[in-house]
This record gives sequence, structure tokens and C-alpha cells, in this order.
Amino acid sequence: MIRHDITEPIRLEADQIYHLACPASPIHYQYNPVKTIKTNVLGTLNMLGLAKRVKARFLLASTSEVYGDPDVHPQPEEYRGNVNTIGIRSCYDEGKRVAETLAFDYHRQNGVEIRVARIFNTYGPRMLENDGRVVSNFIVQALKGTPLTVYGDGSQTRSFCYVSDLVEGLMRLMNGDFIGPINLGNPGEYTILELAQKIQEMINPDAETQFKPLPEDDPKQRQPDISRAKHYLNWEPTIPLDKGLRLTIDDFSSRLL
Repeated sequence: MIRHDITEPIRLEADQIYHLACPASPIHYQYNPVKTIKTNVLGTLNMLGLAKRVKARFLLASTSEVYGDPDVHPQPEEYRGNVNTIGIRSCYDEGKRVAETLAFDYHRQNGVEIRVARIFNTYGPRMLENDGRVVSNFIVQALKGTPLTVYGDGSQTRSFCYVSDLVEGLMRLMNGDFIGPINLGNPGEYTILELAQKIQEMINPDAETQFKPLPEDDPKQRQPDISRAKHYLNWEPTIPLDKGLRLTIDDFSSRLL
């Protein structure tokens, strides 16, 4: 275990590099947007430079955010996205788009072996209590007996992939022959209000729901087309949302109560 700032170069030996460094929750990546885009651009440059030097295979954890607020539903990898380049989320989504550009340029120009995964919402045990994303927010609020905060009217949709399913997909991508980009996520689509209601039922059916204004550039729909993952990786999620939520709630309960 080495504690290191990825925006600074590092010298070490490796066969494979999983480049997962970047806050993924809007609250965290918007806290210091300049550092976020430096992580995505300089950090990715540093890791690709390392991969080039030591001839390691490099896997980029990209994101469904590269699709922005999509006009196409569900989102296939061919879709080029609808992203606001100057919005408050752009430090993350534009940063990841540049990271993909860098990966493919290093591949074409320098022969670096790359793999690119576009990750959709992931959740599971060991999420931080203050993660700031919707699953952990709702669980913590329900366990603490405070109202569940829904932004907008709750009709916006998300697809939630349990962490062990995602890890399996990343390992199959890294160790397979397909470069990507490839969507990794659960195609089950739920409104935010449906998610809130599921968590209320599991923890505290009497919990209240409070509505707040929708943040800028918040996508209205998000659902992965995982045809490529099924074809090239023989991968699809195995953990349904209800089971995954139960495992996640049990973990949060053991830490908070």
C-alpha cells in the first residue's frame, strides 16, 4: 500500500494498472473541481506514462457521465453524449472524456495495451457514510430517522450495479482481449423515488421524504446498454437491487447503529 498523489509521477513496477483514482460523487468532485480535472488529466497521463515505461496493461475506469444528459436511451457505447463542457459537473465528465482520449492516443501512438470501462452507478458495503450519492444518502437518512432527500420530483432514473458484479466485469475486461470502451452497469432502471421507497420499506416505512431543487445538469435518464459486455466479456450483473440493498443496509447498520 502506497499513499501517493496521482497528479505527481511515480516510479514502480507493475504488470497491470487499474486506474480508478478520482472522486465519483458530485459532492466530492465539485468540492475541488480543479483538483478533480487534474486527477483525470494529469493523473491519467502519469499512469499511461508508467504503463508505457514498464509495458503494463492499463485499465481506465471511465464513467457513464461521458454520455451527459443523454438523448439516446439506453446508452450504447457508440453514443457520443450530450455534455455541458462548462457546467458544474464538467470537471468530472469532461475530465473522463479527456482520459479516454489520452488512453486511445497512447494506444495508437505508443502501443500501450489499454482497456476502457464506462462504469454506471455502483453501490455496496463499505461506501463512506458521507459518500454523497443517492444509495448511501437514503440509507444513512433512513437509519438516522431523518427525511430522505429527493432532488427534483424523483422521476429521474438511474441503474444501480452491486460492487461485486462491477469488480468481476473489470477483471474480465482487464484479462480479456477487448479494448473497449465497454459499459459496465446493471440495466435495471429505477426512478429515484422508487429507490427511496424501497429503502424506506427495508429500514423505516414511516420515514418522511423531502423534495429539493434538482442540481444543474443532473441527467434525467441513465441506463446502460450492456450488449458489448455480454458479447465480449460474457458478463452481466447477477445481484438484483433488493438483495444488494439488503447487504448494503446491513453493512451501514453495523457501522452506524
